[in-house]
Amino acid sequence: MIKKSNDNTPPTSLIEVKEVSLRIQGNTILENINLNLNTGETVALIGPNGAGKSSLVRLILGLTKATTGSVYIKPETRIGYVPQQFSIDNTLPLTVQRFLTLGGRYSTTQLNNALSEVGAQKLLNSPIQNISGGETQRVMLARALLRKPELLILDEPAQGVDVTGQAELYELISSIRENHRCGILMVSHDLHFVMATTNRVLCLNRHICCSGHPEAVSHDPRYLELFNRLPSIALYTHHHDHSHDLDGNIISTQCDHTQEKTDG
Repeated sequence: MIKKSNDNTPPTSLIEVKEVSLRIQGNTILENINLNLNTGETVALIGPNGAGKSSLVRLILGLTKATTGSVYIKPETRIGYVPQQFSIDNTLPLTVQRFLTLGGRYSTTQLNNALSEVGAQKLLNSPIQNISGGETQRVMLARALLRKPELLILDEPAQGVDVTGQAELYELISSIRENHRCGILMVSHDLHFVMATTNRVLCLNRHICCSGHPEAVSHDPRYLELFNRLPSIALYTHHHDHSHDLDGNIISTQCDHTQEKTDG
């Protein structure tokens, strides 16, 4: 279960993680993690594979119990969640409409409104097994939005989406935060996009290496040391005077893309 604060005065944050550690079969997964997230802000967790990002998400959702420390979520907070991986048996006849109603009763108008907000209104009657990776991520976002979340937790939301589609998706996430005034906790490997779409960044490698405003973190020696070990990091700038389909393919032209890849 998610723990409440031990203090007499409850925190004002949506999420407050205090000195949390997680050990499994003698292995340290997370060590002394502190994190808070307020209404209307986006906090991004970045780090290499095995850094403990998804484990921290599971702790916050109450799916895993911390070895030490406490996790607080503001009482009665409505949470929308987009998992890192999602798959459906190809033999199961399931439309997007039916999938969206598995978690609750929603009218066709509510479903259409949620899909429209994420740019996926045409998918309502499509078999969910036949839609693309970019479309699936948008449907999952629509599913989360149906809960009218005050807190949106996104675990690698752009996984399986091409680079242009990722730019579109992160812009969409920013607009969701502005429109719904919800707090967003987002896990990502996409450093070049995260830096432009988040309020605060926590650089995680089982412990918090550094944290702060994206610009400050991007110049922090600990951040540079950690990610210089990766084979490559793409720095990507995307200037819009065109539009894309759900997978990021350009519908109209006149775009300016700048991409630089640095080998580590």
